[in-house]
Amino acid sequence: MDFNQIQELIRLVSKQKITEFVYKQGDFKLVIRQGSEYNGSVAPVVVHSQPAPMPVAAPVSAPVAPPPPPAAAPTTPDAPASNQRVIKSPMVGTFYRSAGPDKPSFVKIGDDVEAGATVCIIEAMKLFNEIESDVKGRIVKVLVEDATPVEYDQPLFLVEI
Repeated sequence: MDFNQIQELIRLVSKQKITEFVYKQGDFKLVIRQGSEYNGSVAPVVVHSQPAPMPVAAPVSAPVAPPPPPAAAPTTPDAPASNQRVIKSPMVGTFYRSAGPDKPSFVKIGDDVEAGATVCIIEAMKLFNEIESDVKGRIVKVLVEDATPVEYDQPLFLVEI
């Protein structure tokens, strides 16, 4: 697909008020999104080109292994004390304590945080979302390891208020 064809698709998607258009052909993928958060204009075009996966043939006489046991549900901390609050994940993604591998953590145990202060980043679909504290207090416990997946509403930090 050449540049002129992509431009024409963008014009058509914009004209038809389509919120998302996906085009796949082999290892080529084109995604065009638009919506109210873009003030009616077409969002940036995302083009992915990935190599095709190599087929892997399993030996015919290989015994079938039993499926792995189900993963344990994320553990939740004990009920917080009356003077403690939990900062929870507002989304599914990957939890990061700092803005980069060589950067300091946003917060550490013992740090005082204000409401609205960034405490971590959660990456979701290649977007890095800063997560802010909704309470003022002192970080008592970090409940998630750095660079691990988190679920919606999973506890991230324990804050003493």
